[in-house]
Amino acid sequence: MCIGIPLRLTAVDGIVGRAEDGSAIDLSLVPEACSGDWVLGFLGAARRLLAPEEAAQILDALAAMAAALDGEALDSAFADLTSREPTLPPHLEAARAAGLTEA
Repeated sequence: MCIGIPLRLTAVDGIVGRAEDGSAIDLSLVPEACSGDWVLGFLGAARRLLAPEEAAQILDALAAMAAALDGEALDSAFADLTSREPTLPPHLEAARAAGLTEA
């Protein structure tokens, strides 16, 4: 599995960008990227530009995944989920309400 990592560019030279962590990233797919932009990087290549808010959301999700792997409580990371009862998608709720118990 490949996970996209938000990277903030500190320098751009043609199709090569430099991220805040010092790593080089191929900008062939996002030639419009400029220094200061956020990009979504996969395996050393930027796939698309990110708005700063989206980059922050992805970084928060990655931090929550790391916390889960460390055995930490995730209540603050998923407050919208831990403060309510789980729900089914509408099509599954309709099947449950109709009395179906198997697929």
